[in-house]
Amino acid sequence: MPCRPRPFVLVLVLALVVAAALVPVLSGTGAGAGSGGTVRIGLEAPLSGEQATIGKGMLKGAQLAAQRLNANDGIDGKKVVIVPIDDEADPDAGVKAATEAIDSGLDGVVGPYNSGVGEQTLPLYIDAGLVPIRLTSADETAGLGFTLQPMTSQIAPVAATALTDWQGATSVAIAYDPTTLYTESVSDALRSILEADGVTIAAFEPVEPGADDYSTLVDTLDATNPDVIYLATYYPEGGLIAKELLKAGSKAQCIADYGSYDLGFIDTAGVKAARNCPVVGVPAPNEFVGSHKYVAAYRKAFGHASPGTWSPYTFDSVNVLAEAATATGGFDAAELTANLDTVGDTRGWTGSITLQAGTGNREPATVVLLQTTAAGTFKIDPGWASAVGYQG
Repeated sequence: MPCRPRPFVLVLVLALVVAAALVPVLSGTGAGAGSGGTVRIGLEAPLSGEQATIGKGMLKGAQLAAQRLNANDGIDGKKVVIVPIDDEADPDAGVKAATEAIDSGLDGVVGPYNSGVGEQTLPLYIDAGLVPIRLTSADETAGLGFTLQPMTSQIAPVAATALTDWQGATSVAIAYDPTTLYTESVSDALRSILEADGVTIAAFEPVEPGADDYSTLVDTLDATNPDVIYLATYYPEGGLIAKELLKAGSKAQCIADYGSYDLGFIDTAGVKAARNCPVVGVPAPNEFVGSHKYVAAYRKAFGHASPGTWSPYTFDSVNVLAEAATATGGFDAAELTANLDTVGDTRGWTGSITLQAGTGNREPATVVLLQTTAAGTFKIDPGWASAVGYQG
């Protein structure tokens, strides 16, 4: 006959059950987060598919930050582990990958890059008690965590000034990708600014992503006789259209939008076509003040490979998150948010970092025009810098 449990034993058992049930709630980031003496930081990016070069550079930037943190006792003595989250630049794939990563246990997250993906995945991270350090640029994602990247409202005015003050354009044809949040957002913003400045929008043509041939699109744009053809697309399409513009002998100046800013644009267009089409972006990894030590560390860590376009931004993002976690003693969302709201003039690979409370945006955020060199790399266009008075 089994013994009847004594009352104090029942009370003890119930107390242990309640305590166990509270563990995930107290951690703030789901069961298993921060366990085993590690801090797990997710890196969401397009690690496969057409934009894989962007994602791989992002991942390595985050991994370099983790290596350097771990060489200095990690975060509060815990080793930092970067968890790759492949969203394939697709919202559905992103939701699936983000959900799986959250279920596996995360303390923090950096990314995603694509705004349309972030519109779907960022709320998932926030609902899980995480504070994202995003790389999205569409204004619709403002307030969903924090970012070190420029936003549409910061990018479009620079692009408009380049078109008018640098190129002297009075007529602009815009080709845009209507399937992604950022490219649709920035093309609308650019059109509004240019029209307000008295510039004629000669054409506003949608681009079919993934098409094999853009010759018909180029013919349509060129037929409007614009001074400039502006490509508000991501780099696979931007590179292919730039290549087709050169092939067609278009007399219009080509400028590619921020969405095309990646070495993949040069690879897709070819150096000759890329040199014919400056790109809106941020300084190249080796053009930030004091960047030499970061570039050298990256090459040492990854077999002398050159940093990816966005490696500096994920490197700094991981470090900003780590500094906030160290200052607050953990990854509590409310405490992290309060700390990040006060970040001002923190120095990193990408320069001075000040974050705006409420929106989580970086203020100011550097946006530049870049030319492709004969060696197939990017550098700030000196003609643009002189025309607009850019000082660096």
